[in-house]
Amino acid sequence: MKRRDFLGLFFNSFTVWPLAAHAQPVERVQRIGILMNRTANSQEGQDRLAAVLNRLRELGWSIDRNLRVETRYSEDDRGLSRKYAAELIASTPDVVLASGTLNVTALQNAGYASPIVFAAVADPIGAGIVDSLARPGGNATGFMLYEYNLGAKWLEILKQIVPTVTRVAVVRNAGNPAGIALFSALQNAAHSVSAEAIPINVRSPDEVERLVADFSRLPNGGLVVTQTASLYRDVIIAAAARHKLPAVYGLRYDVTAGGLISYGPDIVEQFRQAAAYVDRVLKGEKPAELPVQAPTKFQLVINLRTAKSLGISVPQILLANADEVIE
Repeated sequence: MKRRDFLGLFFNSFTVWPLAAHAQPVERVQRIGILMNRTANSQEGQDRLAAVLNRLRELGWSIDRNLRVETRYSEDDRGLSRKYAAELIASTPDVVLASGTLNVTALQNAGYASPIVFAAVADPIGAGIVDSLARPGGNATGFMLYEYNLGAKWLEILKQIVPTVTRVAVVRNAGNPAGIALFSALQNAAHSVSAEAIPINVRSPDEVERLVADFSRLPNGGLVVTQTASLYRDVIIAAAARHKLPAVYGLRYDVTAGGLISYGPDIVEQFRQAAAYVDRVLKGEKPAELPVQAPTKFQLVINLRTAKSLGISVPQILLANADEVIE
């Protein structure tokens, strides 16, 4: 081969190679929005977000390489839910992971038609979010916070820890419709244990003290604090301590913050499961065909320091069945 032909072949090969390398397909970046119903600086909010992101990484997603994440915290406030739902919709995500009834309905009411995966929603059928649990039918699916028979379990625990309780105040967030059907279930369950269920609908921290103080004026009272009221967790726990009222809560975080006892789903695990649904949607599955799932793992948590301050001796059967005891 002549030297000139050899050099021409060499330089042609040299110039074609980088063009071929440049033509390699670029991985598509998917977008997800996350709309939490907790505050950004709360331990619960941080744990939920970490559970989602860690599970997505385990499933092969890399933040900023093939996944972009926009996160908002609505603090279980109806106005903030509407505001942040609009902001996330404007960012055109491929899917939104939303926690709580207010956030999911805010997205749907704003006309968001892309997939929604939800977690910690109390009554997705009653709220009009899905058509049925087995076949959701629309653009949303996910994980329920509880089934209403959990209310009977809360009452059973309250009567176990303080058998003399005959009046039960059911504390709920007045701005969240999820508490309505739950209260009806609790009323029915209360009759079976010879107790009266009384609603306490709170709209602000200031209301908590006044309403709990009013309730405590009569004897033999106790509280069931639903998850919808956890926005006011600290003031409810303080009011229960001040007025010497035994209280059953729905989340572990309520007890680690000083509440007496809780029984409810492992909420962080539920967000890991929701992240797996997000992964499936991003890979092409439709929410309408993914069944809504009820929790299967529950936690019983007891705070013995709080029990001692209330003068309560926790029955051994409860201690034996507890998943966590705070001493």
